[in-house]
Amino acid sequence: MGTQVKTTVFDVARYILQQNNTLTTVKLQKLIYYCQAWSLVWDEKPLFNEEIQAWANGPVVPDLFQFHKGKFKIAVSDLPKSKTCNLTSTQKETIKSILKHYGDKSAQWLVDLTHLEEPWRNARGNCGCGDSCSNVISHGAMVEYYSGLK
Repeated sequence: MGTQVKTTVFDVARYILQQNNTLTTVKLQKLIYYCQAWSLVWDEKPLFNEEIQAWANGPVVPDLFQFHKGKFKIAVSDLPKSKTCNLTSTQKETIKSILKHYGDKSAQWLVDLTHLEEPWRNARGNCGCGDSCSNVISHGAMVEYYSGLK
């Protein structure tokens, strides 16, 4: 699972935003999380190498957060240079499947869903509700949990 990939979280974010124009930053983070989780299960490899942490409002990619920090919504034009051409057709299909399944859900619905699921809950460990937490949600935890939902 630790295979080196050339795509970044920004490539994935750009592709998602090209399908949706603008999204709230919270919703984008959750869609990115589910893209990574299901890529690990369906495609047996990560979409991107950046880590996902178990923050109070659900899974967050800190590298992406640094670019949208302080914004409520984000558009493609807000992203640093990234290329959707780095994504394979398989990766694009995975992302499209995630958008079809989760894309019409509200940001809060997605936050609530992640809070019910083991990868986020287990990564939070002893962190209290609302406490700051930088614990990583491992690829293994995502594979183990989401494989059981197939």
